[in-house]
Amino acid sequence: MTERRHDREFVRTFFTSPTAVEGEDDSAKMLRRAAGLRGMQAPDVWVPDNEDATAPSMRDEGAENIVKVISEHGAEFPGEIHPRMVWHRDSPETRYQGFQHMLAITDPERGAVEHIDGFVIPEVGGIDDWKKADEFFTIVENEHGLDEGSLAMSVIIESGEAELAMGDLRDEMGKPTNNLERLFLLVDGEVDYTKDMRAMTPTGELPAWPELRHNTSRGASAAGCIAVDGPYDDIRDVEGYHERMTENQAKGMLGIWSLTPGQVVEANTSPLPPKTGSWLLDADGEEVELASEDGVEAYDGDRLSLEPTDGGYELRVGGDARELTDDELREELLGLTSYVPSMDDIVDSMEEFEAAKEAGRGAIAMTQSATLRIGGTEIDIAKDRMWDEATYQAAMTPISLFQDVYENRPDQHEELEDRYGAGVVERAMEVGL
Repeated sequence: MTERRHDREFVRTFFTSPTAVEGEDDSAKMLRRAAGLRGMQAPDVWVPDNEDATAPSMRDEGAENIVKVISEHGAEFPGEIHPRMVWHRDSPETRYQGFQHMLAITDPERGAVEHIDGFVIPEVGGIDDWKKADEFFTIVENEHGLDEGSLAMSVIIESGEAELAMGDLRDEMGKPTNNLERLFLLVDGEVDYTKDMRAMTPTGELPAWPELRHNTSRGASAAGCIAVDGPYDDIRDVEGYHERMTENQAKGMLGIWSLTPGQVVEANTSPLPPKTGSWLLDADGEEVELASEDGVEAYDGDRLSLEPTDGGYELRVGGDARELTDDELREELLGLTSYVPSMDDIVDSMEEFEAAKEAGRGAIAMTQSATLRIGGTEIDIAKDRMWDEATYQAAMTPISLFQDVYENRPDQHEELEDRYGAGVVERAMEVGL
Protein backbone atom coordinates (compact mmCIF):
# COMPACT_ATOMS: atom_id res chain seq x y z
CA MET A 1 0.00 0.00 0.00
CA THR A 2 1.31 3.48 -0.89
CA GLU A 3 2.37 5.47 2.18
CA ARG A 4 -0.01 8.23 3.27
CA ARG A 5 1.67 11.45 4.34
CA HIS A 6 -1.00 13.24 6.37
CA ASP A 7 -2.35 12.97 9.90
CA ARG A 8 -5.61 11.40 8.73
CA GLU A 9 -5.60 8.01 7.03
CA PHE A 10 -9.35 8.19 6.43
CA VAL A 11 -11.79 11.04 5.80
CA ARG A 12 -15.50 10.25 6.05
CA THR A 13 -16.98 13.72 5.59
CA PHE A 14 -16.19 16.81 3.48
CA PHE A 15 -18.57 19.58 4.55
CA THR A 16 -18.81 22.91 2.74
CA SER A 17 -20.12 26.23 4.10
CA PRO A 18 -20.62 29.58 2.32
CA THR A 19 -18.03 32.10 3.44
CA ALA A 20 -20.25 35.17 3.01
CA VAL A 21 -24.03 35.42 2.73
CA GLU A 22 -25.32 38.55 1.03
CA GLY A 23 -28.03 40.61 2.75
CA GLU A 24 -27.32 39.35 6.28
CA ASP A 25 -26.30 41.51 9.24
CA ASP A 26 -23.52 39.00 9.82
CA SER A 27 -22.39 37.71 6.43
CA ALA A 28 -20.25 35.09 8.18
CA LYS A 29 -23.15 33.47 10.05
CA MET A 30 -22.91 30.17 8.15
CA LEU A 31 -19.20 29.94 8.94
CA ARG A 32 -19.85 30.63 12.62
CA ARG A 33 -22.56 27.99 12.71
CA ALA A 34 -20.29 25.38 11.10
CA ALA A 35 -17.41 26.26 13.42
CA GLY A 36 -19.61 25.31 16.38
CA LEU A 37 -20.37 21.78 15.19
CA ARG A 38 -19.23 18.96 17.48
CA GLY A 39 -19.50 15.21 17.78
CA MET A 40 -21.06 13.28 14.90
CA GLN A 41 -22.40 16.55 13.43
CA ALA A 42 -18.87 17.85 12.93
CA PRO A 43 -17.11 16.73 9.73
CA ASP A 44 -13.65 15.25 9.45
CA VAL A 45 -12.87 18.02 6.96
CA TRP A 46 -14.62 21.38 7.06
CA VAL A 47 -14.41 23.41 3.86
CA PRO A 48 -15.23 27.13 4.13
CA ASP A 49 -16.24 27.44 0.49
CA ASN A 50 -15.15 30.65 -1.20
CA GLU A 51 -16.00 29.26 -4.63
CA ASP A 52 -19.37 27.82 -5.75
CA ALA A 53 -21.14 28.25 -2.39
CA THR A 54 -20.32 31.97 -2.29
CA ALA A 55 -21.48 34.60 -4.79
CA PRO A 56 -18.62 36.09 -6.86
CA SER A 57 -19.39 39.57 -5.52
CA MET A 58 -18.97 38.32 -1.93
CA ARG A 59 -15.71 36.39 -2.28
CA ASP A 60 -13.37 39.16 -1.09
CA GLU A 61 -15.54 39.54 2.00
CA GLY A 62 -15.66 35.76 2.25
CA ALA A 63 -11.87 35.55 2.45
CA GLU A 64 -11.93 38.10 5.28
CA ASN A 65 -14.65 36.12 7.05
CA ILE A 66 -12.52 32.98 6.87
CA VAL A 67 -9.75 34.83 8.71
CA LYS A 68 -12.09 36.25 11.35
CA VAL A 69 -13.98 33.05 12.12
CA ILE A 70 -11.07 30.63 12.01
CA SER A 71 -8.77 32.86 14.06
CA GLU A 72 -11.52 33.02 16.68
CA HIS A 73 -12.91 29.47 16.61
CA GLY A 74 -10.40 27.34 14.70
CA ALA A 75 -8.53 26.08 17.75
CA GLU A 76 -11.69 24.42 19.12
CA PHE A 77 -12.93 22.92 15.86
CA PRO A 78 -12.51 19.11 16.11
CA GLY A 79 -11.89 18.34 12.43
CA GLU A 80 -9.43 19.64 9.86
CA ILE A 81 -10.04 22.97 8.11
CA HIS A 82 -9.40 23.28 4.37
CA PRO A 83 -10.95 26.40 2.74
CA ARG A 84 -11.83 26.16 -0.96
CA MET A 85 -10.36 28.90 -3.11
CA VAL A 86 -11.30 29.96 -6.64
CA TRP A 87 -9.23 28.45 -9.45
CA HIS A 88 -9.78 27.54 -13.07
CA ARG A 89 -7.51 25.76 -15.49
CA ASP A 90 -8.48 28.16 -18.32
CA SER A 91 -8.52 31.46 -16.41
CA PRO A 92 -5.29 33.14 -15.20
CA GLU A 93 -7.43 35.91 -13.67
CA THR A 94 -9.36 33.40 -11.53
CA ARG A 95 -6.17 31.65 -10.46
CA TYR A 96 -4.62 34.99 -9.45
CA GLN A 97 -7.67 35.89 -7.36
CA GLY A 98 -7.44 32.57 -5.53
CA PHE A 99 -3.73 33.15 -4.95
CA GLN A 100 -4.36 36.60 -3.46
CA HIS A 101 -7.01 35.18 -1.14
CA MET A 102 -4.63 32.44 0.00
CA LEU A 103 -1.95 35.03 0.73
CA ALA A 104 -4.36 37.10 2.82
CA ILE A 105 -5.79 34.13 4.73
CA THR A 106 -2.38 32.66 5.61
CA ASP A 107 -0.78 35.84 6.93
CA PRO A 108 0.54 34.64 10.33
CA GLU A 109 -0.12 38.01 11.95
CA ARG A 110 -3.86 37.52 11.37
CA GLY A 111 -4.09 34.36 13.47
CA ALA A 112 -5.95 31.99 11.14
CA VAL A 113 -3.22 29.98 9.42
CA GLU A 114 -2.20 28.12 12.57
CA HIS A 115 -5.62 26.44 12.49
CA ILE A 116 -5.73 25.84 8.71
CA ASP A 117 -4.57 22.45 7.47
CA GLY A 118 -4.66 23.19 3.75
CA PHE A 119 -6.73 24.48 0.84
CA VAL A 120 -9.04 22.90 -1.72
CA ILE A 121 -8.45 23.75 -5.38
CA PRO A 122 -11.37 23.28 -7.82
CA GLU A 123 -11.51 23.08 -11.60
CA VAL A 124 -7.98 21.75 -12.12
CA GLY A 125 -6.90 20.58 -15.55
CA GLY A 126 -3.97 18.44 -16.62
CA ILE A 127 -0.98 17.64 -14.44
CA ASP A 128 0.78 20.90 -15.38
CA ASP A 129 -2.17 22.80 -13.89
CA TRP A 130 -1.85 20.80 -10.66
CA LYS A 131 1.81 21.83 -10.55
CA LYS A 132 0.84 25.50 -11.04
CA ALA A 133 -1.43 25.27 -8.01
CA ASP A 134 1.30 23.54 -6.02
CA GLU A 135 3.73 26.33 -6.95
CA PHE A 136 1.28 28.91 -5.63
CA PHE A 137 1.16 27.01 -2.32
CA THR A 138 4.95 27.03 -2.18
CA ILE A 139 5.07 30.78 -2.85
CA VAL A 140 2.51 31.40 -0.10
CA GLU A 141 4.53 29.29 2.33
CA ASN A 142 7.76 31.11 1.51
CA GLU A 143 6.10 34.54 1.64
CA HIS A 144 4.91 33.90 5.19
CA GLY A 145 7.81 31.85 6.53
CA LEU A 146 5.85 28.59 6.64
CA ASP A 147 7.52 25.22 6.08
CA GLU A 148 7.34 24.10 2.46
CA GLY A 149 4.67 21.43 2.12
CA SER A 150 3.02 22.36 5.42
CA LEU A 151 -0.23 23.36 3.66
CA ALA A 152 -2.05 20.34 2.24
CA MET A 153 -3.55 20.63 -1.25
CA SER A 154 -6.79 18.88 -2.15
CA VAL A 155 -8.22 19.03 -5.67
CA ILE A 156 -11.67 18.56 -7.15
CA ILE A 157 -11.85 16.33 -10.21
CA GLU A 158 -14.28 18.20 -12.48
CA SER A 159 -12.92 17.55 -15.97
CA GLY A 160 -11.64 14.81 -18.21
CA GLU A 161 -8.22 16.47 -18.05
CA ALA A 162 -8.15 16.21 -14.28
CA GLU A 163 -9.31 12.60 -14.39
CA LEU A 164 -6.46 11.68 -16.74
CA ALA A 165 -3.98 13.67 -14.64
CA MET A 166 -4.49 11.27 -11.74
CA GLY A 167 -2.63 8.70 -13.80
CA ASP A 168 0.45 10.95 -13.87
CA LEU A 169 0.69 11.55 -10.13
CA ARG A 170 2.94 8.62 -9.23
CA ASP A 171 5.53 9.78 -11.78
CA GLU A 172 5.38 13.45 -10.71
CA MET A 173 5.19 13.26 -6.93
CA GLY A 174 8.55 13.41 -5.19
CA LYS A 175 10.37 15.23 -7.96
CA PRO A 176 12.59 18.05 -6.67
CA THR A 177 10.80 20.47 -8.99
CA ASN A 178 7.49 20.30 -7.11
CA ASN A 179 5.85 19.71 -3.74
CA LEU A 180 2.99 17.53 -5.00
CA GLU A 181 3.48 15.27 -2.00
CA ARG A 182 1.30 17.85 -0.25
CA LEU A 183 -1.73 16.32 -2.04
CA PHE A 184 -4.36 15.14 0.45
CA LEU A 185 -7.88 14.63 -0.95
CA LEU A 186 -9.02 13.81 -4.47
CA VAL A 187 -12.67 14.90 -4.56
CA ASP A 188 -15.13 14.17 -7.36
CA GLY A 189 -17.19 17.08 -8.65
CA GLU A 190 -19.80 15.33 -10.76
CA VAL A 191 -21.80 18.45 -11.71
CA ASP A 192 -18.97 20.24 -13.51
CA TYR A 193 -17.58 16.93 -14.72
CA THR A 194 -20.91 16.28 -16.43
CA LYS A 195 -20.72 19.70 -18.07
CA ASP A 196 -17.12 19.14 -19.18
CA MET A 197 -17.98 15.73 -20.64
CA ARG A 198 -21.06 17.19 -22.42
CA ALA A 199 -23.12 14.33 -20.98
CA MET A 200 -26.94 14.23 -21.11
CA THR A 201 -29.69 12.12 -19.54
CA PRO A 202 -33.38 12.07 -20.53
CA THR A 203 -34.46 13.42 -17.13
CA GLY A 204 -31.73 16.02 -16.81
CA GLU A 205 -30.40 14.32 -13.68
CA LEU A 206 -26.70 13.72 -13.27
CA PRO A 207 -25.25 10.45 -14.54
CA ALA A 208 -24.03 8.18 -11.75
CA TRP A 209 -20.44 8.21 -13.11
CA PRO A 210 -19.30 4.95 -11.46
CA GLU A 211 -16.20 4.99 -13.68
CA LEU A 212 -15.12 8.38 -12.35
CA ARG A 213 -15.57 7.23 -8.76
CA HIS A 214 -13.55 4.08 -9.46
CA ASN A 215 -10.79 6.05 -11.20
CA THR A 216 -10.61 8.60 -8.38
CA SER A 217 -10.40 5.86 -5.76
CA ARG A 218 -7.70 4.08 -7.75
CA GLY A 219 -5.78 7.32 -8.31
CA ALA A 220 -5.94 8.18 -4.61
CA SER A 221 -4.77 4.71 -3.58
CA ALA A 222 -1.83 4.81 -5.99
CA ALA A 223 -0.75 8.29 -4.87
CA GLY A 224 -1.24 7.90 -1.12
CA CYS A 225 -4.21 10.29 -1.10
CA ILE A 226 -7.81 9.92 0.07
CA ALA A 227 -10.78 9.68 -2.32
CA VAL A 228 -13.99 11.59 -1.62
CA ASP A 229 -17.23 11.46 -3.61
CA GLY A 230 -19.05 14.61 -4.69
CA PRO A 231 -22.25 16.13 -3.27
CA TYR A 232 -25.53 14.21 -3.10
CA ASP A 233 -27.91 17.12 -3.57
CA ASP A 234 -31.22 15.41 -2.70
CA ILE A 235 -30.71 16.13 0.98
CA ARG A 236 -34.03 14.51 1.99
CA ASP A 237 -33.20 11.19 0.33
CA VAL A 238 -31.38 9.54 3.23
CA GLU A 239 -31.81 6.06 1.75
CA GLY A 240 -30.31 7.16 -1.57
CA TYR A 241 -27.39 8.80 0.26
CA HIS A 242 -26.74 5.52 2.08
CA GLU A 243 -26.92 3.53 -1.15
CA ARG A 244 -24.40 5.87 -2.74
CA MET A 245 -22.03 5.50 0.21
CA THR A 246 -22.37 1.71 0.18
CA GLU A 247 -21.50 1.63 -3.54
CA ASN A 248 -18.51 3.91 -2.92
CA GLN A 249 -17.20 1.89 0.01
CA ALA A 250 -17.01 -1.19 -2.22
CA LYS A 251 -14.72 0.87 -4.49
CA GLY A 252 -12.48 2.02 -1.62
CA MET A 253 -13.99 5.52 -1.60
CA LEU A 254 -14.88 5.94 2.07
CA GLY A 255 -15.48 9.71 2.11
CA ILE A 256 -18.33 11.76 0.69
CA TRP A 257 -19.30 15.41 0.37
CA SER A 258 -21.91 16.51 2.91
CA LEU A 259 -24.17 19.50 2.36
CA THR A 260 -25.95 19.62 5.75
CA PRO A 261 -25.14 18.65 9.35
CA GLY A 262 -27.70 15.86 8.92
CA GLN A 263 -25.74 14.44 5.99
CA VAL A 264 -22.57 14.78 8.07
CA VAL A 265 -24.06 12.53 10.76
CA GLU A 266 -25.06 9.91 8.17
CA ALA A 267 -21.68 10.02 6.43
CA ASN A 268 -19.70 9.95 9.69
CA THR A 269 -21.61 6.85 10.77
CA SER A 270 -21.95 4.91 7.50
CA PRO A 271 -18.42 3.47 7.13
CA LEU A 272 -18.16 2.47 10.80
CA PRO A 273 -18.74 -1.22 11.59
CA PRO A 274 -22.33 -1.97 12.69
CA LYS A 275 -23.23 -2.05 16.36
CA THR A 276 -24.92 -5.44 15.95
CA GLY A 277 -24.53 -8.18 13.37
CA SER A 278 -27.36 -9.11 11.02
CA TRP A 279 -28.32 -11.88 8.60
CA LEU A 280 -29.50 -10.99 5.10
CA LEU A 281 -31.71 -13.15 2.89
CA ASP A 282 -32.09 -12.93 -0.86
CA ALA A 283 -35.87 -13.27 -1.13
CA ASP A 284 -36.53 -13.63 -4.86
CA GLY A 285 -34.15 -10.81 -5.77
CA GLU A 286 -34.94 -8.56 -2.80
CA GLU A 287 -32.35 -8.40 -0.03
CA VAL A 288 -34.11 -8.58 3.33
CA GLU A 289 -32.62 -8.20 6.81
CA LEU A 290 -33.89 -11.03 8.99
CA ALA A 291 -35.44 -10.26 12.36
CA SER A 292 -33.49 -11.70 15.26
CA GLU A 293 -35.89 -13.28 17.76
CA ASP A 294 -34.56 -15.27 20.74
CA GLY A 295 -31.55 -16.54 18.84
CA VAL A 296 -33.51 -17.31 15.65
CA GLU A 297 -33.24 -15.33 12.40
CA ALA A 298 -36.82 -15.02 11.14
CA TYR A 299 -38.34 -14.25 7.74
CA ASP A 300 -42.10 -13.68 7.58
CA GLY A 301 -42.48 -12.21 4.11
CA ASP A 302 -44.38 -13.64 1.15
CA ARG A 303 -41.61 -13.80 -1.45
CA LEU A 304 -40.20 -17.02 -0.06
CA SER A 305 -41.78 -19.94 1.86
CA LEU A 306 -40.59 -23.20 3.38
CA GLU A 307 -42.72 -26.23 4.30
CA PRO A 308 -41.66 -29.67 5.56
CA THR A 309 -42.64 -32.65 3.39
CA ASP A 310 -42.41 -36.43 3.83
CA GLY A 311 -39.07 -36.53 2.01
CA GLY A 312 -37.60 -33.24 3.12
CA TYR A 313 -38.78 -29.69 2.37
CA GLU A 314 -40.55 -27.64 -0.24
CA LEU A 315 -38.81 -24.31 -0.83
CA ARG A 316 -40.81 -21.80 -2.84
CA VAL A 317 -39.05 -18.71 -4.18
CA GLY A 318 -41.44 -16.47 -6.06
CA GLY A 319 -43.35 -18.75 -8.37
CA ASP A 320 -40.69 -21.50 -8.34
CA ALA A 321 -41.24 -24.47 -5.97
CA ARG A 322 -38.55 -27.11 -5.36
CA GLU A 323 -38.45 -30.36 -3.35
CA LEU A 324 -35.16 -30.53 -1.43
CA THR A 325 -33.51 -32.89 1.03
CA ASP A 326 -32.06 -31.56 4.32
CA ASP A 327 -28.57 -31.21 2.84
CA GLU A 328 -29.83 -29.69 -0.41
CA LEU A 329 -31.92 -27.16 1.50
CA ARG A 330 -29.01 -26.11 3.68
CA GLU A 331 -26.82 -25.69 0.62
CA GLU A 332 -29.51 -23.60 -1.07
CA LEU A 333 -30.04 -21.41 1.99
CA LEU A 334 -26.30 -20.83 2.36
CA GLY A 335 -26.39 -19.40 -1.14
CA LEU A 336 -29.34 -17.15 -0.29
CA THR A 337 -28.01 -15.80 3.02
CA SER A 338 -25.11 -13.63 4.07
CA TYR A 339 -23.94 -12.20 7.37
CA VAL A 340 -23.01 -8.59 8.15
CA PRO A 341 -20.60 -8.73 11.11
CA SER A 342 -20.74 -6.30 13.99
CA MET A 343 -17.72 -4.50 15.41
CA ASP A 344 -17.61 -7.10 18.17
CA ASP A 345 -17.70 -9.93 15.59
CA ILE A 346 -14.84 -8.41 13.59
CA VAL A 347 -12.71 -7.87 16.68
CA ASP A 348 -13.43 -11.43 17.89
CA SER A 349 -12.32 -12.88 14.54
CA MET A 350 -9.17 -10.77 14.42
CA GLU A 351 -8.23 -11.65 17.99
CA GLU A 352 -8.78 -15.36 17.21
CA PHE A 353 -6.57 -15.16 14.13
CA GLU A 354 -3.88 -13.21 16.00
CA ALA A 355 -3.83 -15.92 18.69
CA ALA A 356 -3.60 -18.65 16.04
CA LYS A 357 -0.77 -16.83 14.27
CA GLU A 358 1.06 -16.43 17.58
CA ALA A 359 0.74 -20.21 18.01
CA GLY A 360 2.34 -20.79 14.61
CA ARG A 361 -0.77 -21.45 12.51
CA GLY A 362 -0.97 -19.59 9.20
CA ALA A 363 -4.64 -20.23 8.45
CA ILE A 364 -7.72 -21.18 10.46
CA ALA A 365 -11.36 -21.93 9.72
CA MET A 366 -14.01 -19.75 11.33
CA THR A 367 -17.62 -20.87 11.48
CA GLN A 368 -20.72 -18.75 10.97
CA SER A 369 -23.95 -20.44 12.04
CA ALA A 370 -27.58 -19.51 12.54
CA THR A 371 -31.03 -20.96 13.00
CA LEU A 372 -33.35 -19.67 10.28
CA ARG A 373 -37.11 -19.52 10.58
CA ILE A 374 -39.02 -19.16 7.32
CA GLY A 375 -42.71 -18.96 8.05
CA GLY A 376 -43.08 -21.54 10.81
CA THR A 377 -40.22 -23.83 9.74
CA GLU A 378 -36.81 -23.73 11.38
CA ILE A 379 -33.52 -25.08 10.05
CA ASP A 380 -29.90 -24.70 11.15
CA ILE A 381 -27.22 -23.55 8.70
CA ALA A 382 -23.45 -23.20 9.11
CA LYS A 383 -20.50 -22.40 6.89
CA ASP A 384 -16.75 -22.22 7.41
CA ARG A 385 -14.54 -19.44 6.10
CA MET A 386 -10.80 -19.78 5.90
CA TRP A 387 -8.82 -16.92 7.43
CA ASP A 388 -5.23 -16.31 6.42
CA GLU A 389 -3.03 -13.22 6.52
CA ALA A 390 -4.70 -11.70 3.43
CA THR A 391 -8.17 -12.19 4.96
CA TYR A 392 -6.94 -10.61 8.18
CA GLN A 393 -5.52 -7.56 6.39
CA ALA A 394 -8.74 -7.06 4.41
CA ALA A 395 -10.79 -7.25 7.62
CA MET A 396 -8.47 -4.65 9.13
CA THR A 397 -9.80 -1.80 6.95
CA PRO A 398 -12.96 -1.02 8.98
CA ILE A 399 -10.98 -1.41 12.20
CA SER A 400 -8.22 0.89 10.93
CA LEU A 401 -10.87 3.44 10.02
CA PHE A 402 -12.37 3.19 13.50
CA GLN A 403 -8.94 3.55 15.11
CA ASP A 404 -8.20 6.62 12.98
CA VAL A 405 -11.52 8.19 13.95
CA TYR A 406 -11.06 7.43 17.64
CA GLU A 407 -7.52 8.79 17.66
CA ASN A 408 -8.31 12.00 15.77
CA ARG A 409 -11.84 12.78 16.95
CA PRO A 410 -11.96 12.81 20.76
CA ASP A 411 -15.20 14.79 20.50
CA GLN A 412 -16.83 11.57 19.21
CA HIS A 413 -15.53 9.25 21.95
CA GLU A 414 -18.71 9.35 24.01
CA GLU A 415 -20.96 8.60 21.04
CA LEU A 416 -18.69 5.77 19.89
CA GLU A 417 -18.62 4.21 23.35
CA ASP A 418 -22.40 4.53 23.58
CA ARG A 419 -22.68 2.79 20.21
CA TYR A 420 -20.35 -0.16 20.87
CA GLY A 421 -19.68 -0.27 24.59
CA ALA A 422 -16.42 0.77 26.25
CA GLY A 423 -15.08 -2.80 26.30
CA VAL A 424 -15.47 -3.33 22.56
CA VAL A 425 -13.92 0.07 21.85
CA GLU A 426 -10.91 -0.77 24.03
CA ARG A 427 -10.39 -4.11 22.24
CA ALA A 428 -10.85 -2.52 18.81
CA MET A 429 -8.12 0.00 19.60
CA GLU A 430 -5.68 -2.81 20.39
CA VAL A 431 -6.10 -5.27 17.49
CA GLY A 432 -3.64 -5.06 14.64
CA LEU A 433 -1.08 -3.08 16.61
